[in-house]
Amino acid sequence: MNLLTIFSRFPDQEACIEFLERVRWGDSPYCPFCGSTTVARKSESERIGRWNCHGCRSSFNVLSGTIFEKTRLPLQKWFLAIGILVNAKKSVSSCQLARDLDMNQKSAWYMQQRIRAAMLTEEGELLQGIVEADETYIGGKPRRGNRRDDDEGPGKFTGRGTRKTPVIGVVERGGRVVARQSSPGVSSKILSKFIASNVDRNGTLIITDEFGGYVRLAATMNHAVIRHKERYAEGLVHTNTIEGFWALLKRAWYGTHHHYSKRYMALFIAESCWKYNHRKNADPFGTFMRGCFA
Repeated sequence: MNLLTIFSRFPDQEACIEFLERVRWGDSPYCPFCGSTTVARKSESERIGRWNCHGCRSSFNVLSGTIFEKTRLPLQKWFLAIGILVNAKKSVSSCQLARDLDMNQKSAWYMQQRIRAAMLTEEGELLQGIVEADETYIGGKPRRGNRRDDDEGPGKFTGRGTRKTPVIGVVERGGRVVARQSSPGVSSKILSKFIASNVDRNGTLIITDEFGGYVRLAATMNHAVIRHKERYAEGLVHTNTIEGFWALLKRAWYGTHHHYSKRYMALFIAESCWKYNHRKNADPFGTFMRGCFA
């Protein structure tokens, strides 16, 4: 759903509330606190979309328990922000979003982080078939000096051995990707635990590079190794799919955000994963809205 469609379909707060009620409840509204269906709309209320529960005697609306709860921002701006974010392949900065929606940067950043948090909670089945595993490092490129010998020596690496934050991931060929921020010094134990929790061992071929941290995998599942010192692909054995995802993740870092702290890195990774997993989805906006109430 593009921005023009969102703007025309949801011109005011009432239209947004009506849409969310239809997505969350359909024809059977219920109390989000006790689950009772004995509820009634507060028609005399000046606030749109308020309900009373006759079970627990609480007052609620369709926003209760969602990323929109207690927001003071118009829902139309929320909808537009979601539309912009789910359609931006390389993400969008909070400053740009603030300019697009005519709001301050802190409010735009707050909205983005709540939207990313909803993307983080999305769950899926275990990956299977041909699965690629790899790790990358986020944190910018080392600065080069004026002298040519500045390009060599200790501390000039771009991957392992740097102070960058490691990110580990697995991707199913033609399917979903799962990526997570990892602790410094990615070990065999960390990699094995991550892969075991996200990959179905039965009938799965896991493909990695020659990094020693993946040696344990051969004991529990079918494991193929592509040795990058010799070649980048050998028939079906390659890690080009996961490398392609890393490229998207890093383009968002280098070209859009330039920096984000380790504290919030998980949310930015979740955004990239969500977009990749819904890359073939004709209605990512609707899918995200339904996911908010799952």
